[in-house]
Amino acid sequence: MQLTINEKKLLLNMTGTGEKSPEYFADILQKPSESVIQYANLLSQKGLAEVRRELSTLLVITDEGELSLREGLPERQLFNSFDVSIPVSELNKHQHARIGIGWMKRLGWVSINEGIIKKTGNAPESPIEKGLKSPESASSDVQKELIRRGLVSAREEVTLTIAITAAGSKLVASGIDLRDETGTLTSDQISSGTWKDLALRRYDISKRPRPVWPGKIHPYQRMIDEMRRILLDMGFTELYGDIIQGAFWNFDALFQPQDHPAREMQDTFHLAGKKELPKGWERIRDMHEKGGDIGSTGWGGKWDPEKARATVLRTHTTSLSIQHLAEHKNPPVKAFCVGRVYRRESIDPTHLPEFEQLEGIVMDNDVSFKNLLGFLKEFYVRMGFSSVRFRPGYFPYTEPSVEPEVFIEELGWVELGGAGIFREEVTAPWGINCPVLAWGLGVSRVAMLRMGLSDLRELYQSDIDWMRKVPVMQRGKA
Repeated sequence: MQLTINEKKLLLNMTGTGEKSPEYFADILQKPSESVIQYANLLSQKGLAEVRRELSTLLVITDEGELSLREGLPERQLFNSFDVSIPVSELNKHQHARIGIGWMKRLGWVSINEGIIKKTGNAPESPIEKGLKSPESASSDVQKELIRRGLVSAREEVTLTIAITAAGSKLVASGIDLRDETGTLTSDQISSGTWKDLALRRYDISKRPRPVWPGKIHPYQRMIDEMRRILLDMGFTELYGDIIQGAFWNFDALFQPQDHPAREMQDTFHLAGKKELPKGWERIRDMHEKGGDIGSTGWGGKWDPEKARATVLRTHTTSLSIQHLAEHKNPPVKAFCVGRVYRRESIDPTHLPEFEQLEGIVMDNDVSFKNLLGFLKEFYVRMGFSSVRFRPGYFPYTEPSVEPEVFIEELGWVELGGAGIFREEVTAPWGINCPVLAWGLGVSRVAMLRMGLSDLRELYQSDIDWMRKVPVMQRGKA
């Protein structure tokens, strides 16, 4: 068994001493206690020493506690400030009334009747007062109360002790060579042959080195950045916007009827306050009520501008896409947004009330449904999913609509979003006369597939071991 010279010296000095602190051996070896702990841990890995850790809680009286020891607790000062009785209104003028009155009544020192506080006796020393004098010997309930009131603070201390094991004692008895070992040979030692008389340090090439964990970006953020990079490389422009949106842009501008269930409290986080409607909002009203002038029937009924002025936490990033189109009516337009959205979901392994969504739009004169499928397939292939297919779907503001799916060996075909061409009811009010391809997907679902997770909540937990083990580069499963 190979030991360093420092390990050997520590092992010899541990013989016959029993359990001692690292500081004890640090004085003997003339080494820092941190170094002694390192030597002891190395010996422990070889079964020659035992390092014991004991965690203890030390109670320390705070500055406020010291002040209470000198002047008395607030309830004691308040009790001593009047004779037999006093009106509550009068005692409330005392600086300690807010804390002291409740404690005096809890301890039975006073009674309160018809606005008069009256002493019930001489107010014997309370458990809190006794505990403050000697926190370590107080009961656990009193200690908790002292800590809660800020009179005492709890500080955890780790105590280390080191002792030799039977295997270590046996090795010492067999003899230990304390000659200094040479770890690196010079050219002179090699050419002269003096290296033959040196005690050479041996190296265990079978021993794995200690892992080194470099700093790295969170795996989920890395994947979001990868998606962003793919779309930027494909020529898209990134959109940004507020998480607080007006209901007009979040719902009405996307031709979602005002009585749609998704707009109710069970699906949307509604906020206080109103947002002004944009210029030209009347065209949205006309589209909802009678279909505008494009031959649509609309939704009928009465469109309420007050409902459109409401504010919500955005339920999708499509609200940013339609605002971008309203400001950029002339083709070509290629834009995307990746951001957090909010919905009133019950938390379970596959649902959270807040999650990331990726949204993309393409507007040009000659684009078609075939181009939409091509964009989607290219994106998913670059994300590492080689098997991609599409099946018909339905979404309120696109027609035709499609749902992309990727093949996962363990799961089969998995749906990863929705896509389609914006309905004319969505684009016509803004003077857009060419097709707009649009798609969106839940980023967290892609992350679960890429990282092999079964619970969505793992993406948001600060599990340092998991983050260390997730490879920097991950591809989708084909």
